[in-house]
Amino acid sequence: MQHLHELLEPFKTVTLGTISNNGYPFSSYAPFYYDEEVVYIFISNIATHAQNIQARPKASAFFIEDESITDNMFRRKRISLQCDVSMIPREHPTFETIMQAFIEKQGSTLNMLMGMADFNLYALTPMYGEATFGFGEAYNIGGDKMNQLIPRGSTNSHENAKK
Repeated sequence: MQHLHELLEPFKTVTLGTISNNGYPFSSYAPFYYDEEVVYIFISNIATHAQNIQARPKASAFFIEDESITDNMFRRKRISLQCDVSMIPREHPTFETIMQAFIEKQGSTLNMLMGMADFNLYALTPMYGEATFGFGEAYNIGGDKMNQLIPRGSTNSHENAKK
């Protein structure tokens, strides 16, 4: 069974969908770190997507394969996760550990941002999701930690996706 971390490994950024104060969706992107259960983003309070998730703590996390990788744009691998969002305060015991792993993935630019008081670490915890790898190759995201691909159409695929 394929796991989500294998698919997210090549990505450096996530496309975020948040809900603005007027009720319309807002799209943006951010660097991320994935620990095989949770997608973490470190963003500024000034950013619209930060303001949106502070007011409405839900977001979609969308990952899509680069267009140059395939000759057919409809075959691009894509993963969409619908997430609950929570802020991880700097005083939280896991903050430093998560940020160190984040820096290892993204590089030293994050070191500079860690000193800026308006930046916060957010945990995007997948509640459900789906992955598509071309025509007819579609999966639900499921398993105990919401990190496994479950083929659509398989027996109990919807029940397994929610486990």
